[in-house]
Amino acid sequence: MERGRYRVGEQEIIQTQQLEKLEELVLQKQYAQIRDFLSPMEAPDIAQLCAGLEESRLPLVFRLLPKEQAAEVFVELDSDQQEMLIQGFSNTELKEVLDELYLDDTVDIVEEMPANVVKRILRHSDPETRKSINEILKYPEDSTGSIMTTEYVDLKETMTVEGALKRIRRTGLDKETINICYVVDEHRHLIGLLSIRQLLLSEETDVIGKIMETNIISVHTLDDQETTAQALRKYGFLALPVVDSENRLVGIVTVDDAMDVLQEEVTEDIELMAAILPGDKPYLKTGVLETWKARTPWLLILMLSATFTGIILTHFESSLQACAILTSFIPMLSGTGGNSGTQASTAVIRALSLQEVHFCDLVRVIWKEFRVSICCGVCLAAANFVKMMVVDRWLMHNSAVTPLVALVVCATLVGTVICAKLVGCSLPILAEKVGFDPAVMASPFISTIVDSLSLLIYFQFATLLLGV
Repeated sequence: MERGRYRVGEQEIIQTQQLEKLEELVLQKQYAQIRDFLSPMEAPDIAQLCAGLEESRLPLVFRLLPKEQAAEVFVELDSDQQEMLIQGFSNTELKEVLDELYLDDTVDIVEEMPANVVKRILRHSDPETRKSINEILKYPEDSTGSIMTTEYVDLKETMTVEGALKRIRRTGLDKETINICYVVDEHRHLIGLLSIRQLLLSEETDVIGKIMETNIISVHTLDDQETTAQALRKYGFLALPVVDSENRLVGIVTVDDAMDVLQEEVTEDIELMAAILPGDKPYLKTGVLETWKARTPWLLILMLSATFTGIILTHFESSLQACAILTSFIPMLSGTGGNSGTQASTAVIRALSLQEVHFCDLVRVIWKEFRVSICCGVCLAAANFVKMMVVDRWLMHNSAVTPLVALVVCATLVGTVICAKLVGCSLPILAEKVGFDPAVMASPFISTIVDSLSLLIYFQFATLLLGV
């Protein structure tokens, strides 16, 4: 099958057809044909097919794959499928799969498995791999050290290009990448790097120390993994060297690991912005009780905080009785305020995640949103005034909607939009400054705050202009 010829919708149809064909071949026990059918496919596509198979058929299909391809597919399977396969592997099969995995993939699998499976994996790993796994597992969960791999090509500055190429040929087969090679001294301090392109274009007698790049961008083992992923995105590198506190090279982080980190961080931010405690499982694999536990705490907090709105309404109950028409515009004011705050907070949270905005930019952000809020508020107020006069008063013959009442509502609208956007843009920045995830200060939280502020503004204008 030729690659890149199908659009997304067509790919889904093809995937369904492939799954039906695979199931048919399994039922007919056409094992040679299954192997021929799967061998041209990419590992993620095979893993997707395996996800649609009956659980009992997965081990059979997996064992029919060539050894190297099987290891690639194993990495792409979800943790439940991986655990099931490991439980069914013989010791020899397990060792064969582990030998084909890159170290960082093995660490990811170990982190997802229960204790009894982890012990079996470590027992059948070679001593050097086992030591490396244990070292990486010691790093904090969200640190760069936890996602790095120790499988890289290192060179000495005294080597010639010819010697470096020989070393790459001898050791590069089992490395995560050979596109970039790192130059270290006798104490493993990182002193330079060079690409395979530089090596191939240099003379064989050239010395590595003379042609290597010494302007190195590296990350620390304890740096936040999201910061490292952003650095890879910013500079367009395929890998970044990871050093310890003494600038010794201990590993590298590759772009595929960075993509996984960014996907996890975006998912976490989206969940926090929707007032859901972040989870680490796919939606359909998260149980009802787990989902309930993730959502209920925030709902309780937001429900209790919303009682301030009720307190404000109770306090101004006499004002509402004196001018009952005011009550009908409260939902519109609250909704507009919440939407305005959400627009600002979403834009700022995204800018913070992309490191486009920092705490030092707080005044600039507030000043920008203040000007935007005035423009938006005046525009909305003008449209609302026309609507109230034409629709509510003239077409619906509601005499209670006087020009003065419309003025109160429209003035409140301007004040609410201004407050909402200022709150929405400032809270995420302040939250990050004090160590909270900015995504927490998103739609539900800001809407609750703005609801209370909009009511206070509303009744202040009503008291001032209507005397209620």
